[in-house]
Amino acid sequence: MRDLVREISEWFASGESVALATVVSTWGSSPRPMGSMMAISSGHKIAGSVSGGCVEGAVVETALEVLGGAPARLLKFGVADETAWDVGLACGGSIEVFVAPLPEATFEQLRSLEAARQPYLAASVTGGPARYVGQMLTARTGEILPAGGEVGLIADWLEPRLSDLLARDKPLHTVAPGEAEYELFINIFKPPERLVIVGGVHIAIALARLARLIGYETIVIDPRRMFAAEERFPDVDRLIQAWPQEAFPDLELTPSTAVAILTHDPKIDDPAVIAALASPAFYIGVLGSRKTHAARIQRLERSGVTKPALARLHAPIGLDLGAQSPEEIALSILAEIVATRRKH
Repeated sequence: MRDLVREISEWFASGESVALATVVSTWGSSPRPMGSMMAISSGHKIAGSVSGGCVEGAVVETALEVLGGAPARLLKFGVADETAWDVGLACGGSIEVFVAPLPEATFEQLRSLEAARQPYLAASVTGGPARYVGQMLTARTGEILPAGGEVGLIADWLEPRLSDLLARDKPLHTVAPGEAEYELFINIFKPPERLVIVGGVHIAIALARLARLIGYETIVIDPRRMFAAEERFPDVDRLIQAWPQEAFPDLELTPSTAVAILTHDPKIDDPAVIAALASPAFYIGVLGSRKTHAARIQRLERSGVTKPALARLHAPIGLDLGAQSPEEIALSILAEIVATRRKH
């Protein structure tokens, strides 16, 4: 949802209506995982994706029909259908995409939940009695948010399961019993992974841009104002002109945080390494050759950092891609971060 917020906000601001398409079921070699979303505006604009491009055309056509007054629909594509050949799934697999209007009030709830950086869910009725289909209810820890429509039955089912659902890593498509059975798709949203970059060097400019492209929240720290200038980093989420030992205590370094330390200056890098190693960050990478890193290890050991802690460092930083330009080095760093995050 984070990747769609800006576009959807602009569409609503310009008076357009919006439909949301969500992958609610997959099998085999489907191109996108459950929970993937695409937004479609009444002005024929799209954001996001529900496939590698193979079913988007059919989904957009249905979305425009829904925005024109047709009921919400569950679309099914797979190798058993003639349609599969038309949309590009003939290589195998199947996909179900639910298309429904997105009320502006519901979107404002989603946008607020995204900004809060807390886990939340969106529960959509994808099948069952017509009066329920298309209804969406949002919730976060300890709270089911109010919504219009007939959502009381959904809230009753969600309430005792809320904590367990928010702890899930993957969406859930289930049948909920009640006065009438209905299908419920529960999309789980977690705060985005965060990348903290120490050093506003040229590599950092490219790395911040690439990381943001794949959904990371980006923070750049550098006490040197010339390097941490806003015009160098127009797209980062936060730019902090401070020494790492001053900035890190105010940051929330969680198991979803990666740290890339890039200044090549011990006065800046060493305090950053020490602060990062005191956190549960899943990745800590440091720029420098093997010789430079060996000297760094000696300094840090004299400072009291233990060998097990130092073993967490990725140095020299990045996968060995033979990278030469700052952009290629940034790519190698981000590739290593992704590989580490995916335990691959």
